[in-house]
Amino acid sequence: MKEEIISYLKSLRDAIIAEFESLEPSARFERTLWNYHQGPGGGEMSVIRGDIFEKAAVNWSGVSGDKFPMNDGEGAFFATGISLITHMQNPHAPTVHFNIRYIETEKRSWFGGGYDLTPMGFPYEEDTRHFHEVAKNALDPFGKEIYPVFAQSAKEYFYIPHRKKERGVGGIFFDHYNTGNVKKDLQMWKEVGNTFVDTIMPIYRKRAHMPYTQEEKEAQLRLRAHYVEFNLLYDRGTKFGFLSGGNPEAILCSMPPLAKW
Repeated sequence: MKEEIISYLKSLRDAIIAEFESLEPSARFERTLWNYHQGPGGGEMSVIRGDIFEKAAVNWSGVSGDKFPMNDGEGAFFATGISLITHMQNPHAPTVHFNIRYIETEKRSWFGGGYDLTPMGFPYEEDTRHFHEVAKNALDPFGKEIYPVFAQSAKEYFYIPHRKKERGVGGIFFDHYNTGNVKKDLQMWKEVGNTFVDTIMPIYRKRAHMPYTQEEKEAQLRLRAHYVEFNLLYDRGTKFGFLSGGNPEAILCSMPPLAKW
């Protein structure tokens, strides 16, 4: 199954990159391969800086090791996934985060991931509603109870304690997902991946060319600072990347090119 999952992730990564590049008049993603120095595997960073995307990264990785970094008792591990972040030139176009991952240890295996939306000072109710509707429609065929649970998990996970607020307007988040039906779990996980572009591309086509002022840009930069704080202080994916000996440049691709405090 690992080969199927890796093939799917790489194909999805390429499809997302193509969608993002369709918005850019001239910029293209630059891809950089990296090798995992603590065991077999590695990954590929894909980063774009353009007129629409001030910076966006769509990264894939697949690594193995003798000791699972988040729990000493798990033994050897294999982890693969896509991690994606956007930071937009236009403050009316929200930041979006997407991740799906698959992890095996000597004792168990599970799926995780999700997507969430972070307006940078200019939330639009219709955008939030669209984002959540796509997520709900993707998950409902696998059980009507799944979306409310995943949406609540996103509210709890993407919370900035020292700011006493959610990072954005939510989405879906799940981890350690294993119902015992691997085939169904894999289908659900793939559906989350398959619907990501449907959550965000209509929003970007609507917001990316809106007029904005310098004052609105300043507001965006100040809220980006909150995003940085969450990723460096609380995000488990960032912690896993560093503890597992991943590529620091790939891990820190989530950082915006500019932010203000």
